[in-house]
Amino acid sequence: MLFQVSMFPTSKGSASVSEDVARVIDIIDKSGLPYKLTAMSTIIEGDWETVMAVLNKARRMLRRRGHERIYMALTMDDRKGVKNRLTGKIKSVEKQLGREVNK
Repeated sequence: MLFQVSMFPTSKGSASVSEDVARVIDIIDKSGLPYKLTAMSTIIEGDWETVMAVLNKARRMLRRRGHERIYMALTMDDRKGVKNRLTGKIKSVEKQLGREVNK
């Protein structure tokens, strides 16, 4: 399964939430799950229970930091029997194009 997630607090007065986003990414990174950080979201590969546990851990961390409101956008792609989709989907597009793309 692939999950695309954006998570950050909205209760902070500052325009930048990079410190909190970095803490969320640290939790994802330490989970050992394959992931890719992009400028707008993070893509994680794993099973439902494991990824949800990691995201809940990140959400609870933001709560402990005193944030009253947390925004999370989550998109999930569940394709039975397929693994390594984090890179496999890109390779499939590159094969169709006959060249590498910017990753």
